Formats: sequence, C-alpha cells, structure tokens
Amino acid sequence: MKLKDKVAIITGAGRGIGREIALLFAKEGARVVVNAVHLENAQRVVDEIFSMNGEALTIQADVSVSSDVERMVKLMLDKFKRIDILVNNAGINIPKPSLI
Repeated sequence: MKLKDKVAIITGAGRGIGREIALLFAKEGARVVVNAVHLENAQRVVDEIFSMNGEALTIQADVSVSSDVERMVKLMLDKFKRIDILVNNAGINIPKPSLI
C-alpha cells in the first residue's frame, strides 16, 4: 500500500479520470476526499471506496468559487486533520468544432 495513511483530496472525482484516481488512491491505502459539483456522482464514488473498506469523504463544491474551496478545505481538515496530496483534476469540456 503505497499511500497508506496519506490523506488525498481529488477535485472533479465524481466521474472519469478523477473517479479512477480516487479509487486507485483508496486501493493504495489513502483516505480520500471525493470532490465534485454533483453530489450524487461523488457519493457513488465514496460508496465504492467504502465497499472496499476504504475511508472517504464526499464534499460537494465548485472549485471555481473561492468560498466553496474554503469550505471544502475546512471540512477536510476537520475530518482528517491534514492534507498530504492534492489532485487538481476538476475541469470542464466545451466541445467545439476545430474548423470553422
């Protein structure tokens, strides 16, 4: 377990790459904060982590809103007392044609 006893926060972890990072970190022993804009997506990931006996916390927050980020960090520190790893995965995809 390469990440045993580490505390990680992963933004945009409700689906896609962020979800996979959260699950892998949990498998490697990290306690994981799963952040997403959509609470339902984040909770599904946390439920998966719980099902493999991992420890996780769901925090709904929009990382483009500073008050959300401040609240997220406070909740994380209240629960886990520290942050060892930060994965800034959150982002948006705006599909547009490459040629106009």
